[in-house]
Amino acid sequence: MSHHLDEADCSEALHRVFEYLDGEMGSDDSAKIAAHLAHCAACLQQYDLDTMVKALVKRSCPPESAPTHLRAMIVQRITTIEVRYSD
Repeated sequence: MSHHLDEADCSEALHRVFEYLDGEMGSDDSAKIAAHLAHCAACLQQYDLDTMVKALVKRSCPPESAPTHLRAMIVQRITTIEVRYSD
């Protein structure tokens, strides 16, 4: 992998930083973002800021469970398959 960093690399890294922070990426994408952050001071600075914001929100906002009826409605909607035909 080339260590040449261009604007597109920064754009992708910053666009996906929360995905990276939350561990929601595949290992290849995660490694790509980690390598970029290791070599790009500007993106690393933004990553550090986003990390602090996430930690602040976690400390300041107590976890709340969604109401049972809302959870059921969401589960139903994401598991329902709807087929629409158009002419």
